[in-house]
Amino acid sequence: MKSLRPNLRILIPMLFILSLVLLSGCSEQFIVLDPKGPVGAAQKDLMWISTLLCSVVIVPVLLLSGFILWRYREKAGSKAAYTPNWAHSTKLEIIWWGIPIVIIIILAIVTAKYTYALEPSKPLESDKKPITVQVTSLDWKWLFQYPEQGIATVNYLQIPQGVPVKFELTSATAMNSFWIPQLGGQIYTMSGMAMTLFLQADEPGQYFGSGANFNGRDFAQMTFKVDATSQESFDAWVKKTKDASPALTMDGYTKLSEPGPSTVQYFSSFPAGLFERIVTQYAVGGSAHHHGGTQPKAINNGSTQDKSAPAAATPPLGHTGH
Repeated sequence: MKSLRPNLRILIPMLFILSLVLLSGCSEQFIVLDPKGPVGAAQKDLMWISTLLCSVVIVPVLLLSGFILWRYREKAGSKAAYTPNWAHSTKLEIIWWGIPIVIIIILAIVTAKYTYALEPSKPLESDKKPITVQVTSLDWKWLFQYPEQGIATVNYLQIPQGVPVKFELTSATAMNSFWIPQLGGQIYTMSGMAMTLFLQADEPGQYFGSGANFNGRDFAQMTFKVDATSQESFDAWVKKTKDASPALTMDGYTKLSEPGPSTVQYFSSFPAGLFERIVTQYAVGGSAHHHGGTQPKAINNGSTQDKSAPAAATPPLGHTGH
């Protein structure tokens, strides 16, 4: 056993260094730490501040745990102090209670400040007018409607770089969670509710988006690409979609809402008021709960639907659940 101790002293640090090397190869997968928008950047700052504050306690505890085990291990000729009757130290009590309390207070203040600053429905400061995208989670796909442009897509999102995007989100089926890691944190999509989330891409590029909530058989396929492009490229894409894509009809939506994954699809138009009808499909009298901001208007090809009309005036959606 004694002959193994020198080898263990060499092997343990080598294993530690090897694990760091292997983990460093996965760093490019941590896209949440590579934000490309103001919301993601602020959330990254909060994560780093929280991690550093917690490390003030965690790192010394881990180091002291190893030191104590090594210092007071049983061995011949040990010079460690033997104090079996030791029971209390005011100085140590102040240290190991005082430091965590101070850290928790600082962490609470920082977290509260960022929480209010990062309220999802709070508009982003910008000299550019936000565009609106209505998001509906289905089984197992994402439907994106652009009410101001009058187009819709499935499992694909294109936005202009440097322009705030107001996402209005709901679910036609089970609850899910909308997430574009490099632009900001996730927010739930819930049936019978319309949530609001403001995000912005500061740099052009392609970003990964997904559903971050387990919701059945094909939840792993609920991913989508987000292309952030110049305003000119965005306008050209909108025009191309309107000119070259079919219209999304109510029959088409009924088919789309059936459980199952989907490829990327583009639509030149969609039924007026579709998003509102999805939100209010379970509501008596057609009222809906909107979290944050004003109630969204359903706009299609420049026309705004009158939401004062009773819900009964529109036929029920062809909803298919789990």
